[in-house]
Amino acid sequence: MELSSEQPKRHTLAILVDNQPGVLARVSALISGRGYNIDSLSVAETLAADLSLITLVTTGTPRIVSQIVKQLRKLINVVKVTDLAEVNYVERQMVMVRVRASDPAQRAEITRLAEIFRAKIIDVSLKTFTLEITGGEEKIRAALTLLADFGLEEQVLTGLTAISRLRNGTNKKN
Repeated sequence: MELSSEQPKRHTLAILVDNQPGVLARVSALISGRGYNIDSLSVAETLAADLSLITLVTTGTPRIVSQIVKQLRKLINVVKVTDLAEVNYVERQMVMVRVRASDPAQRAEITRLAEIFRAKIIDVSLKTFTLEITGGEEKIRAALTLLADFGLEEQVLTGLTAISRLRNGTNKKN
């Protein structure tokens, strides 16, 4: 038997579903039932109130992810499944992070970092700033790395959201 040379990679799936109770549970059960982890999950109603979009990130070989996509398409309430790794798309996520900021020098430096990363300071107390940072994973990771020097007290990260740029795009991600 020949071993496959396919390497596992990250796949972002856009799954358009009927906005019905239990659909998300069936989708996540299908993924986990095949022994795969859901790395990120985001769900929201679309412009059409009767439809929701599930943005799901998982890791697997192209062959395995292709099988998952085929199985997802067989679910009754699934309208459309797109593996965004095959199209040109934009992805973003958001983090809210509470950072220690007890003295004026720290507060000034955190404010400068917020400007550099286009973050919003959404809450201020005597000893902390809470920032909202939106962007790609690399931007968020870089911002958190720099803010860690001040002391992170808490962080909350959303699931990744993504949208295709073109209907028949190229294999690029931004």
